[in-house]
Amino acid sequence: MPTAATDGEGLLSGVRVLDLSNVLAGPYASYQLGLFGADVIKVEVPGSGDLARQLGADPDLNRDLLGASFLAQNGGKRSVTVNLKSEAGREVFTRLVAQADVLVENFRPGVLARLGFPWERLQEINPRLVYCAISGFGQSGPLRDRPAYDQIIQGLSGMMAVTGTEDTAPLRAGYPVGDTLGGLAAAMAVAAALVRVARTGVGSCLDVSMLESAITALGWAASNHLIAGRDPVPMGNENATAAPSGTFRTGHGALNIAANKQEQFEAVCRVVGRPDLATDPRFARREDRKTHRLALRDALEAALASHPAEHWENALAEAGVPAARVLDVRQALELDQIAERGFLHDLPHPADPDRTVRVLGNGVRVDGHASTPSAPPPVLGEHTTPLLRELGYTDEEIRALREEGAV
Repeated sequence: MPTAATDGEGLLSGVRVLDLSNVLAGPYASYQLGLFGADVIKVEVPGSGDLARQLGADPDLNRDLLGASFLAQNGGKRSVTVNLKSEAGREVFTRLVAQADVLVENFRPGVLARLGFPWERLQEINPRLVYCAISGFGQSGPLRDRPAYDQIIQGLSGMMAVTGTEDTAPLRAGYPVGDTLGGLAAAMAVAAALVRVARTGVGSCLDVSMLESAITALGWAASNHLIAGRDPVPMGNENATAAPSGTFRTGHGALNIAANKQEQFEAVCRVVGRPDLATDPRFARREDRKTHRLALRDALEAALASHPAEHWENALAEAGVPAARVLDVRQALELDQIAERGFLHDLPHPADPDRTVRVLGNGVRVDGHASTPSAPPPVLGEHTTPLLRELGYTDEEIRALREEGAV
């Protein structure tokens, strides 16, 4: 494993990852590793592959097993189909494991073991292997065998209970935050485990719980309970830790303001033309502002009504106050800031040379360069033959494997 990035190489160049995962948490984790240069081999079920191949807003893509959900998280990966329920397929997988650095899966606990590959067997095949198992609740505990999707995790973690207002909570976040947090935790753990392999030659068994990963992101909602003994309540777009800190109406459009420091609050008052608010006894001190946050909101929104959100965003930012418009997804993706950073990547469409696929990066620039997928997402089984040849199979043996349904 390389110890540092060199010109033309990613941070994980030379690392081979077997991705046995489906849909989002696991594929998201391995996609992050791939963006840093890892060679990610997606091991899929013959005929159907990752369920995400059938998921997304475009029915035609879903029918072609290239659903938008799949395309989004699988750029740069190579696809090999392997039937782990056949003896010959398990032999192919054994050879893959022997040459891999990392194995990522998000089956229910025990599934890979029942297929003949418990951690002990994986260690025998490859003592340096980093094995990362992602599941809803982890490999142990009373909930270990329950199925889990993102919404289940959002509800059980407490996220939904503190999202929305007293009238609308519990409310689900509008995107799969539980899946992505689990995937990020897995990618971080794998990267850490690879450091140990490089130092000691010893692999690791990583047990990633989506539920626990989600709870780690609760921030003040958890710390106020654990440390201060206060249970959080849903406050809509308000920030429980400060005021004015939340979403405000303007002459046109919504504006987020996070004036969490005294000098920022005073700057807000000056910029909106209400310097008197800074000396009003109801708002002069931090705790007073939190107590009278609704009255402060009314006063600020009356002043903000004179201009649109974009005007106030610029004026407040110039004064050193964190502030920005509330955008929809299209507007966010079209920001000049996003374009300048090279965060979006146009890849060749895997099934149509006249089209492209636009996907997200990971928000990390390495040595001044954006992390970019190395190739388009794969067609199901696209790399099966060349990968089998890499494993030492002859063309005749590959034909036999296909005839018996092992790949």
